[in-house]
Amino acid sequence: MCYWREGVGPWVVVGGALMLLFWGAIIGLVAWGIVRLTKRSHRENGGFAIARERYARGEIGKEEFDQIKKDLK
Repeated sequence: MCYWREGVGPWVVVGGALMLLFWGAIIGLVAWGIVRLTKRSHRENGGFAIARERYARGEIGKEEFDQIKKDLK
């Protein structure tokens, strides 16, 4: 039996493509959420990161940076 002649075939193809898009989006969102959660849990100490950025911009000197680093340990 040939479904293409009865007009069912194109809808099967469209439905299959939409199903693949739907499940691809669901899997993509789950993967994106997992990546976001694991990145958040592995962030370094916020105070040290701020001090390192300030030192890199030249806002604080080496002595002050070393003192902050020592205080945060």
